[in-house]
Amino acid sequence: MLIFKAFSALLSYPDEEMRQALPEIAEVVRAAPIVAAREREALLALIDEIGQGGLLAAEERYVDLFDRGRALSLHLFEHLHGDGRDRGTAMVELKELYGAAGFELAASELPDYLPVVLEYLSLRDMTEARELLADCAAILASICRSLLARQSRYAAVIQALLVIAGEKPVDAAKVKPVREQTEALDRDWAERPAFADTAPPGGGSTI
Repeated sequence: MLIFKAFSALLSYPDEEMRQALPEIAEVVRAAPIVAAREREALLALIDEIGQGGLLAAEERYVDLFDRGRALSLHLFEHLHGDGRDRGTAMVELKELYGAAGFELAASELPDYLPVVLEYLSLRDMTEARELLADCAAILASICRSLLARQSRYAAVIQALLVIAGEKPVDAAKVKPVREQTEALDRDWAERPAFADTAPPGGGSTI
């Protein structure tokens, strides 16, 4: 299914080859019957954004978004297991699933990297694709909320995947922007005045 290959490309590093393929990716998105109208519009807006400006600017936007912390990591098992031993076990099992289907990874690829998962699904039938995406739905929703909090158009890809999996898309109206989250955290952790509770009864001097 070409749509999953298109999704994989959209979530991959936007090098020159990928950006040159954007018109073709847009056509795949427009023609895919499993992409609803709302998701299609958002995906096409993302495609336009990736193609804007110079190559270096597109690459910097991508790195600033996806390579700055775990909340937006596209390595799915990192959200579940961090760097623990269980992640390695889960990746071995996923790699075995790929191998049984004749899908081979490049030497530098990790099996839980979402673009790789989507590349695999592009070779499978829709039933298996929906089942695997449903298994990942909680992780996908978490990534989507982080993208929406940063007002990133990349959320369109994850929203489309959730809908295909039979899940409800994340309600963007219920996600606080990162700035608001940070301000709330700052208020919670604001330092109290150094001598707020040190004055003796009657307001006399502490010296």
